[in-house]
Amino acid sequence: MNQGKNLRPENLIEKRYRTISGPLRWVMTAFSFIGILLAIYQIFHFRFSGIMIMDNSFLYLLLALYLPQAFLLFPLKKNSGSKAVFGVDSFLAILAFAIPVAYAYQGYTIIERGWGYVAPPDMTVMAFVLWMIVIEAVRRTTGLALSLVIAFFSFYPLFAPYMPAFLEGHGRSFVTTAAFHSLSVDSILGIPLRVFGQLLIGFMLFGVALQATGGGKFFLNLSFALLGGTRGGPSKVAVLASALFGSMSGSVISNVITTGSITIPAMKKAGYPPHYAGAIEACSSTGGVLMPPVMGATAFVMAAFLEMSYGKIALAAAIPSLLYYLGLLIQVDGFAAKKGFAGLPRQEIPPLGKTLKEGWFYPLALIVLMYFLFALRVESQAPFYAIAILIGVAMFRKETRFTLRSFFEFIESTGKFLCELVAILAGVGMIMGSLSLTGVAGSFARELVSFSGGSMVFMLILGAAASFILGMGMTITACYVFLALVLAPGLVQLGLNELAVHLFVMYWGMISFITPPVALAAFPAATIAQTSPMKVGITASRLGGVIYILPFIFVFNPALILQGSPGHVLQAVLSTALGVILIGSTFEGYLVGVGRLTWVYRVPFFIAGICLSVPEWKTDLLGLIIASAAFFYSRISRTAKKP
Repeated sequence: MNQGKNLRPENLIEKRYRTISGPLRWVMTAFSFIGILLAIYQIFHFRFSGIMIMDNSFLYLLLALYLPQAFLLFPLKKNSGSKAVFGVDSFLAILAFAIPVAYAYQGYTIIERGWGYVAPPDMTVMAFVLWMIVIEAVRRTTGLALSLVIAFFSFYPLFAPYMPAFLEGHGRSFVTTAAFHSLSVDSILGIPLRVFGQLLIGFMLFGVALQATGGGKFFLNLSFALLGGTRGGPSKVAVLASALFGSMSGSVISNVITTGSITIPAMKKAGYPPHYAGAIEACSSTGGVLMPPVMGATAFVMAAFLEMSYGKIALAAAIPSLLYYLGLLIQVDGFAAKKGFAGLPRQEIPPLGKTLKEGWFYPLALIVLMYFLFALRVESQAPFYAIAILIGVAMFRKETRFTLRSFFEFIESTGKFLCELVAILAGVGMIMGSLSLTGVAGSFARELVSFSGGSMVFMLILGAAASFILGMGMTITACYVFLALVLAPGLVQLGLNELAVHLFVMYWGMISFITPPVALAAFPAATIAQTSPMKVGITASRLGGVIYILPFIFVFNPALILQGSPGHVLQAVLSTALGVILIGSTFEGYLVGVGRLTWVYRVPFFIAGICLSVPEWKTDLLGLIIASAAFFYSRISRTAKKP
């Protein structure tokens, strides 16, 4: 009984945090609430009593409100089991609050006097302390690997002149580097943290509000109602539910925990092996980060990096994400067909009409979000309008109505999520700051192009490998930011579409979520399934096999990210969809209309799938010929074997 209780989603999530109680808990929740109000004040351009907050002061205040929570929620040593907040934690939290507040007060002076390069001694000392505090906050929230990477790059300006070849850059003094990191608008306060303050905080708040009002349960019931009765129903429910919930939570791990706590036991009950059930959920939840309208933090950083609207990024990501889920559905359907798994009994499937009647306001909030996002194009304000609709309607229903306690817990949960984001994005900003300060980013890209001999394929393979390796030790956002600076410009110089290149980097950075030895999504899935994480990861890397191919497809065929004429886009989508169906079928060894596939048929169907995915009508025609020949030959062969 205790083991089952420990597998509940709230327990899996809370294990990451230290338990805070008493007045300190109230203070932290108040900080989170003030941070949300501050963001609303700035985003909606309120001017109470004529008070206008400078952009850098606004970001410093967000740091002051959320960064201290990283030292209170995350202990000095992970898994220490300590619930007590020690003196060192409190001391670091006080510094993480006091220094940004002091900088916020001096916001105008910092800009006016150029303290980002040369600052007074007291400001410089505080700059160094904030620099170290951010690195420690990253270590506590994400682990040692990313903090070491950020520490290395943050100190990079000090030894850049002594680095070999294309790693050589302009050197800076320790004093200049400290001032630049903490006082300029290009490092800690750089693009990642600006994106957090302007866009991300609202969308992440929407995801938490959706979960707090019961959105996760609604999407699960909706998925059961739509797909529960089909062949292998529980596995398809996992795919759809994770896609729906993940598209609005933007977090792989929370997606696995929230939906997986229901879908994985349902799959196991239906006869799926534990490792396979966990792998389906890991793949499904990973794809949620790629699914609009609310993707992960990386997509928002990408929008700012490319100086594009987030709506354009979300639309571009729509077709590749749908193709990924198409490939995943083909595989889980093939597995169910081979094993003879039927759908769920009718009595276990919630009625569609009742489900929609009880949760109609969740799709309404999504429609409102998309309307403000894509039609009115008020991206920063869009999630707040959707939240207002969501919470407003939820308050009229007894089952979803906020009480004082549940509202307190909602704000508290938001603070936990946002404090991690602030720490990570502030740290990632220092990577950008150092590369900018030393001038390495531009020279690195030129050297890479020269090293590749102008070979586009070699550069893409190099980029995929670099993204995957960096994705093992970094967050997706950190990996993306680094490669967007040093690799993406080189790929664009070779003639590739800029948006496609940046999506390529993001896709490969997140592949580590389902690929051993890291496979971060596999660990919570394995915990729920009560099986080996490595076994889940190996199975997930096969189930999600399409994701390894998709980035190469859309980077060579930008029509798949809506870069082209409507006719070209339609042709590319149809041919690639057919290609993905064939590729997914060969991975699983089952094709609808053919049945089980031996290797004699897997090879030609796989080749046909690749040909159909290549952006040329000649290869499409070749793929159709190969697929048709293999299909008819298999039918004739099976007919001949019948007595």
